[in-house]
Amino acid sequence: MYFTDRTEAGRALAAALTDTPALGADPQGPVVVALPRGGVPVAVEVAAALGAPLDVCVIRKVGTPGQPELAMGAVGEDGARVVNQTVVDAVGVTPEEFAAVEARERAELARRAAAYREGRPPVPLTGRTVLVVDDGVATGSTALAACRLVRARGASRVVLAVPVAPHDWTSRLSGAADAFVAVHTPSRFMAVGEFYRDFRQVEDGEVLAALARAGRLRHPEVDTHELAFPTGPAAIAVPEHAVGVVLFAHGSGSGRGSPRNLRVAERLHREGLATVLFDLLTPYEAEDRWKVFDPGLLGGRLAEATRTVRHHPPLTGLPFGYFGASTGAAAALWAAAEPDTAPGAIVSRGGRPDLAQARLPLVSAPTLLIVGGADGEVVELNRQARSELRCESALQIVPGAGHLFEEPGALETVADLAAQWFARHLAVRRPGDDRAGR
Repeated sequence: MYFTDRTEAGRALAAALTDTPALGADPQGPVVVALPRGGVPVAVEVAAALGAPLDVCVIRKVGTPGQPELAMGAVGEDGARVVNQTVVDAVGVTPEEFAAVEARERAELARRAAAYREGRPPVPLTGRTVLVVDDGVATGSTALAACRLVRARGASRVVLAVPVAPHDWTSRLSGAADAFVAVHTPSRFMAVGEFYRDFRQVEDGEVLAALARAGRLRHPEVDTHELAFPTGPAAIAVPEHAVGVVLFAHGSGSGRGSPRNLRVAERLHREGLATVLFDLLTPYEAEDRWKVFDPGLLGGRLAEATRTVRHHPPLTGLPFGYFGASTGAAAALWAAAEPDTAPGAIVSRGGRPDLAQARLPLVSAPTLLIVGGADGEVVELNRQARSELRCESALQIVPGAGHLFEEPGALETVADLAAQWFARHLAVRRPGDDRAGR
């Protein structure tokens, strides 16, 4: 077993694909095409990591009579068809039996294609590098059909990418794609599912939700402007149809320009969350270490900034939350206990919630504490702080990450965890807006 579930597998595959020469040099970047249903959760992570559009390639396995999981072929959109003659001969399937199964699968294929596309045309593939993604390859029939289909739709380069495949998969599928990428290629291989702890069936609703999220939230239009604060200008970013706003709290004077905060903010924008990045201290004040570790000062300024933001026209009426890093986490918890702030959620990254110990029992906002696994002292401080919280809370430890989350993939994990927490607790439906609840 290699993967907890398809989401983890997708992140591992995305890491393997980052900067790989297999993707070629397409200046437009790749298009990610998933094989539903199981390939979609994997492809979502890949598309997000590459900043690529996501589409589906609807393929149906033609299973042998009595052994539906054993593919004797596959059929796809646009009339794509693959026959695995080796399996057909070994099982002794007659042409009539094959045709009967094929007819059933084509009917189901048409139903799914109509449901998944909802009237939308496929993403144009002409002249593009196309990354065909599934949750794994076994016989290769469906992967072969998918590669043929995207090639017929004009793809100039086809890359087949999966989390797991048999060790000889490239020879089995020779010629199907221009390049092959797999995270694991074990010599012993019975079925794709044996390499996942959770290999439950993906439902149509999950596919639809993933496609909607990828299509509408991947590259949102974001309005950016500044707002004057006593400690300097705040950077405001408001995606179209914003469903909430997150104020970033940082105690060292680098909140507005911190590359780490900017990367997290970009991830939140894809969830429809506006962001406010600013400094709790002036550059001069940040040189005074006492002020950096003063939760009352930092928390008071965050509370005042919150009042300003809540009356700022583009953000008025939106539920809000706090994202606090290091001592900024203490500021967030301190401000959350003020009677007139009431944030909807709090996320702490490598935070020092212990500095706000006196106010922890007063916090009512759902609070997520994220700590690097290699940051031992801070892990323990967060464990103790969580025991004193009386609100909904969670502690997420990122394995191997240090205090600044500089390790490969660590900050992306933080951003995903924060986005999921805020999306769960802050999303609100506005009149005429269909984004909430996706």
